Amino acid sequence: MHKRALTKGIFALSFPLAAMSTVQAAAPELTAEEMDRANTIYFQRCAGCHGTTRNGATGPNLLPETTQELGQRRLESIITLGTEGGMNNFDGILPEEDITLISKYIQHDPVDPPEMSLADMKERWQVFVAPEDLPTEPQHDLNWENFMVTILRDRGAMGIIDADTKELVTEVETGYAVHVAKESSDGRFWYVQGRDGRLSKIDLWMDPPQVTAEVFIGYDARDVAVSHYGEWKDKYVIGGSYWPPHFVIADAETMEPLKVVSTRSYDTEGNFRNEARVAALYNTPHAPTFLVNVKESGQVWQVDYSDIDNLRIDQMETAEFLHDGFFDPTGRYFQIAANMSDKMVFIDTETRKLVSMLETGTKPHPGPGANWVDPECGPVAGTTHLGEGLLTFWGNDPEGHPDQAWQICDQIETDGPGLFVRTHPDSPHVWIDQAMHPEPDVNQWVMVMNKETRELTPIHVADRPLEHDAVAVHMEYDQTGTEVWVSIWARGEGHQNDGAIVVFDDKTLEVKAVVEGLNTPTGKFNVYNRKHHVG
Repeated sequence: MHKRALTKGIFALSFPLAAMSTVQAAAPELTAEEMDRANTIYFQRCAGCHGTTRNGATGPNLLPETTQELGQRRLESIITLGTEGGMNNFDGILPEEDITLISKYIQHDPVDPPEMSLADMKERWQVFVAPEDLPTEPQHDLNWENFMVTILRDRGAMGIIDADTKELVTEVETGYAVHVAKESSDGRFWYVQGRDGRLSKIDLWMDPPQVTAEVFIGYDARDVAVSHYGEWKDKYVIGGSYWPPHFVIADAETMEPLKVVSTRSYDTEGNFRNEARVAALYNTPHAPTFLVNVKESGQVWQVDYSDIDNLRIDQMETAEFLHDGFFDPTGRYFQIAANMSDKMVFIDTETRKLVSMLETGTKPHPGPGANWVDPECGPVAGTTHLGEGLLTFWGNDPEGHPDQAWQICDQIETDGPGLFVRTHPDSPHVWIDQAMHPEPDVNQWVMVMNKETRELTPIHVADRPLEHDAVAVHMEYDQTGTEVWVSIWARGEGHQNDGAIVVFDDKTLEVKAVVEGLNTPTGKFNVYNRKHHVG
């Protein structure tokens, strides 16, 4: 019951949206029912980029003083066609009446969303399988270390796919629009954070894999991380919330919420940010700390979990607006995008200090990122960009190649903006998607770069007739490092179950297999590779 309520929007739990709205004279009229539906659409499709309170972040603000000036016709055009600056088109994703509705909705004043206390979280904490009742060995004979833990975004589930057989093992019910999945130190348990605030723990040893415990840590949330260091290994899980803006530390065994910390703070210019959202969370390999990336403040918080009753937080001022990131191969240096500042930010997690910042291009977005060795620059890392078709890569070996460290090695133009870049230490290639371009002739293709020559080879992933909106997005290698899995994210209204994953031979670039019939597949996480930090 509560899952359905939350996917209707963050306000549905506490009070009717219409009762809180202030209708401005210049705003188009909407009924209470229309306002509630528009709120659902905004939560599901818009809030991540434009903010819960519509103050803007990766995307511009959608406040009445801006939207009313643009007018209904122009707003509908932007939402329908997208922009070259990185906003995807919603033509084919939303029906015309919904595009008209959301264009009217964003001309009204936003409402103040509710808060959530630790007591509220504990009321919605559930243990489905007690820790003492969990299996002591795998209950199936499948190669679970080669499972692909796959986000089925709009389905509100994770698809567990056997990469050996290319078959779907099961679909595990989780929160809506999961952003990422993080593993326990042995790879057995997976923690996923839904956009609706539902933080779930999945046991891959069960037959079939299933959720063993869950807790809701917010109304709009994004990321999760698990403690992997020393005596605290697999002791804590941290969930990050967009609204309310806070992070929550929970018991990683039972998912009981233990501590909540607000991230409301000041940005790099000293302006107070009431909506300072947790964009991404990571465990640091060399210290008992989590990295908390506070989007609107431009601060990276390194949170020491060795004593959560006396929490130590080191705050590093960087640049707005922080998003996703990844570690260098040593696990010491963290590389994160501040996409609206057009910068990559580099953190030394051992000294807990900012090392450098680098301007890369319009709105960098590395996703899980990619590290490889370039023949000229030595060890490098790269990012795609939300705002332009560009792969930028830089040196990231300050000890062995100090002259190249945190400096651009090269920039390679692609056909359009993308979300993800991925590689493998044994691969000759770097794979780059172009998912943010509004045209199918671009977003259904990926680029494959040769590491030695830096030459690009275009690959048409959606090579079957697709009359509806679908993009090629997110790459992941299998356990052997010889296969690359690319999602076809079918987003068109009524066609969500037409999604698939296309499996390529990494050396020949030929299709090996297609996993069909998946509902809005996006990110995929190979158990072995993530457990061993490969790529």
